[in-house]
Amino acid sequence: MDYSLQNMLVALGQLLLGGLFVFTGLNNFGPLGDRAAAGLKARGIPSPREVLKVASAFEVVAGACLMLGAMVAPAALALAFYTVVASYVLSNFWQQPLGETREVMHRTFIANIAIVGGLLLAAAQAL
Repeated sequence: MDYSLQNMLVALGQLLLGGLFVFTGLNNFGPLGDRAAAGLKARGIPSPREVLKVASAFEVVAGACLMLGAMVAPAALALAFYTVVASYVLSNFWQQPLGETREVMHRTFIANIAIVGGLLLAAAQAL
């Protein structure tokens, strides 16, 4: 087994990125899921609880793939696409009036785009 610094950094990056999605997905099956489902409903998403369950299951499975180093490129690309779509739908700061809510949503959107960057790097490294 190769224990080079590069391989350790790649493994750590995959662990952290994947862990973010696993953690978030699992949390949505608990009490925090009620708040998330309410947010989906407020944005006009039909069957918000069911959509949340499917999305959360996807997050857990794809995130676990990243963490375990299994099917890294497809998992990372799928999570990148998912994150872009979710950010567009849920962090649509451009539709908010100026103020604190818009600023929070803008920061969330920017952070999500940075996560997409990390996912694209993980996918590129795995190809």
